[in-house]
Amino acid sequence: MTRFFDLVAFDGDDTLWHNERSYRTGRDRFHRLLASAGVAMTEDEIEQRVNRTELRNLDYYGYGVSSFVLSLIETAIEITDGRIASGDLRELIDLAKQMLTEEVELFDGAREAVCALAGAYPLMLITKGDLLHQTSKVERSGLKADFRSVEVVAAKNARIYADILARYDVAPERFLMVGNSVRSDVLPVLELGGWAVHVPAALSWAHEHADVPDAARGRYFEIESLRQLARLVESLNGRSR
Repeated sequence: MTRFFDLVAFDGDDTLWHNERSYRTGRDRFHRLLASAGVAMTEDEIEQRVNRTELRNLDYYGYGVSSFVLSLIETAIEITDGRIASGDLRELIDLAKQMLTEEVELFDGAREAVCALAGAYPLMLITKGDLLHQTSKVERSGLKADFRSVEVVAAKNARIYADILARYDVAPERFLMVGNSVRSDVLPVLELGGWAVHVPAALSWAHEHADVPDAARGRYFEIESLRQLARLVESLNGRSR
């Protein structure tokens, strides 16, 4: 049987397993820490400072827990003019360790979707963040055996996707990416001429939001749950028969 795709790839964080809620919990702890330190700022004001610091630091630290907590530490130092207590900094370091070792919880339908497609397509995991942490998540997720390969990248853009596809000798028009982020999992793939499925997560970082150009919507699909993915891919595969 002719397949419509030569490669199907999944994002990890907030596509296959929960991730953003851990960052939300970390931000809540950060707000409480600053409040106990006597910082007279609203949560919205603190969030704006944290977001600016995170975006500024992406070129230095990339994505992931380490980048997030380093940005919290930097923000705390700036907001308190360097008066943040060493005990508070220790709490932020402990927060990083807890986030790096917490349980990996799959989204509803994730295991079934991956297993269903693994029987018909070569699967790849393309996830951004810290190499050690992401590798550990894949191991602990119980899904590693279903993926032919795992690519942990510092960022997701058209150049990085093009490099990956070239290494595996896959034409963009024969590639499907599944993920929760329009900015990272959809737009760069559509730019190359590939296909993308957006699975919105209830919680996601505002930086990952973006609009899909109307011209690319013929290769773009949105589903509510991973439980709908196998049927969607099968319907696309029917076009090749």
